[in-house]
Amino acid sequence: MGIPGLTIIGESINDSIPSTNKLYSANDIAGILELAKSQDAGGAAYIDVNVGRRSPEFMAEMVGKIQTVTTKPLSIDTPDFAIARAGLLAYDPAKAGGKPPILNSISPLRPKMFEIYAERKFMPILLISERNEGGSFRPNTTAEETFRTAKDILKAIRETAKGITNDLLIFDPGIGPIGSDMEGMLKRVMETVKLIHNDPDFKGVHMSVGLSNFTHMLPPKCADGSPVRSPLESAFLTMAMPYGLDMVIGSVKRKYELLKPDHPAMKCLEDALKLDDIEVVERVQQFYS
Repeated sequence: MGIPGLTIIGESINDSIPSTNKLYSANDIAGILELAKSQDAGGAAYIDVNVGRRSPEFMAEMVGKIQTVTTKPLSIDTPDFAIARAGLLAYDPAKAGGKPPILNSISPLRPKMFEIYAERKFMPILLISERNEGGSFRPNTTAEETFRTAKDILKAIRETAKGITNDLLIFDPGIGPIGSDMEGMLKRVMETVKLIHNDPDFKGVHMSVGLSNFTHMLPPKCADGSPVRSPLESAFLTMAMPYGLDMVIGSVKRKYELLKPDHPAMKCLEDALKLDDIEVVERVQQFYS
């Protein structure tokens, strides 16, 4: 059933996933299409399409073929302008009930992506975990820096991408692995989500994270055999969704649910928000051991 109000962008058609990379390398298009169908059946609202460093023509071909097996809208996933443009222009909104595609993603270092909007309307995922400082990349390490980047991007959109309303914007504060979070990533993300939620300029926007990143490298099961990743991901959603996080790039195979306050995963993340440095890592290890 999933969580009411949570939109899942199915993550499986991504060249960085070893099993999917093997399908691409073997030119197993039928296998890729099965991934699209299984994610559709599993409840994904969008199907992410990432072809890695392959050609723009290949991206366009994949978009066309995937749209023959699903009516779900697609998320074109690439940092490359030419590949993004090819995928977006190959996308047929009529085959997805008129819904626009998502472009995953645009960072402050890639504003050129908005040039495509005049040719094909899309919903941009806006990465706000990094900023453009004098033409160079700088990671945002605090909620204040992340929120300032969000405000800068929103201002730029108002000036350069006419017609994109707040309901078409998806802000991604950039989540990282909780199992190695010695830099306060969870605190930064949670505080940023709250700042965006409370600012009237952002009314109606969407917020999203790559949720599988949150439990990356953690063991699949606790010492007692219970799952590790789904409960921690669900705990994060339980905390963040009241503040407007309503989308995730995630797996339809995970059991996302809203947890009760006394759930061990909730207690773990609540403690993590109060701790610093290695203590956060030790608390997560305590949870699964």
